[in-house]
Parts: sequence; C-alpha cells; structure tokens
Amino acid sequence: MFAEILTVGDELLTGNTVDSNSAFIARRLTERGYWVRRKTTVGDDVEEIKKVIREILDRKPEVLIISGGLGPTHDDVTMLAVAEALNRELVLCEECLERIREFYRELYEKGYIDDPELNEGRKKMAYLPEGAEPLKNTEGAAPGAYIEHVGVKIFVLPGMPREMKAMLEKEVLPRLGERKFIQRKLLAEITDESKLAPLLIEALERFDVRIHSSPKGFGRYIGIIIFGESEGEIERAKAFLEEKGIRFEEGW
Repeated sequence: MFAEILTVGDELLTGNTVDSNSAFIARRLTERGYWVRRKTTVGDDVEEIKKVIREILDRKPEVLIISGGLGPTHDDVTMLAVAEALNRELVLCEECLERIREFYRELYEKGYIDDPELNEGRKKMAYLPEGAEPLKNTEGAAPGAYIEHVGVKIFVLPGMPREMKAMLEKEVLPRLGERKFIQRKLLAEITDESKLAPLLIEALERFDVRIHSSPKGFGRYIGIIIFGESEGEIERAKAFLEEKGIRFEEGW
C-alpha cells in the first residue's frame, strides 16, 4: 500500500519553519504498513496546491495526507485548493461552525481573547469541500476533512504540529485499519557500504522485506533498518545476512 504526504506553507519553503509534520506523518504511516513514496512541500498558493494534488492523484496512492493552511488568515487557502483540485464546491459545514463558535467562546471565557463573536476569518474555517467528512480538531479551531476521491483516501489536516498530531491519531489512523508494520534497527559491523550493498540486494530478492541503509561512521558501522509485516520474515533476512558474515548489534 502506498501513500503520499503534502505539506503546505510558505514558511516551510523559506526555511523559517522546519517541516517536522511530514516526518511524523511518514513514521506513523510506515508503522501502519504504508510505503510513503513521496513527500511534497508547496507554498500558500491555490494554483500550486491544486497542481500538486492533481499530480499526486494521477499517481494513485491509496492515501494522501495534506497538512497546513487551514486557519483564518488570507494565506490559509488549502481547503479552497483541495475543493478546486477535485472539482467540488466549498460548502458550509454547520457542525464545524458550531464547534468553532464554542472554541472561541471558551477562549473568551478563559480570558485569552477579547471578542468571542464569529468574524469572517473564523467562519472561513467552517467551509469544506462538498462531500467531505469533517475531522474533529480537539486542540484548535480549524476542522480537518476526509474525502474519498477516485479511490484515494484524502485527509486534510492543520499545520500546527499539536493539532495535526492529535487529529492524525484520533481521526486518521482509525480509518486506516489495524494493519501493522514492523521495523528492526541494527548496526552492521562492516567498514564499507559498497561491500554490504550486494548482500542487501540478495536479501531483498529472497525475503518479503525492505531494507534501508545509512553509514554511521566511516570504517565502523552501517546502520540498517529492515521493514516487514512479520517478525519472522525480518529475522530470516537478518539470519541470512549473518550467514554471509555480517555481524549485528541492536539499535542505532
């Protein structure tokens, strides 16, 4: 099963904000058995977002997770771009509007803001692409959205890491089922990655696993991660490499 991740925000492209969201999403998707084929970042521009979404849909991943651009300001245009990319209208979600109203009322009562009333910026966050299912935001105001389109499960999440993580865990992952994926991190005692390479290729041909390698200090260790759906298959791949003379230590 394949997935792609799209993060949105000018601040990510200028380097003012480090894109930690895509790393977190990729890790959680991998644990659920998805191969993340691409991570893409685009700025706060409707046409650019639309273009990238359509390119991703042409590649037909099972899952697309989009993060960022759901707030009340002028540059929060992700929902609009998603709607246009899918040739859908933006429609008011009454349930979302009530949740936003409650959110700002709570902030007002706690003394965090001086006006609890819904203004245009706050109302803007209640509009979702037609046919989308709202995703509850327990940490902020802007709802997310879940849309199935041409066989792709599309999730649109906030860009604030706290909000994104809560929505991913509570709203997204339960919709992806319980399939698990296992990772085994090892340190291979070998001095040269080029000598390890043919052994890894042979292991990949023999076993239903994927293997990532990364030097951990030239002349000392090569770090490898063996990915698979069962501990048994991972252990067989490891045992095969050990038979070829590779010694391992656990962890990185």
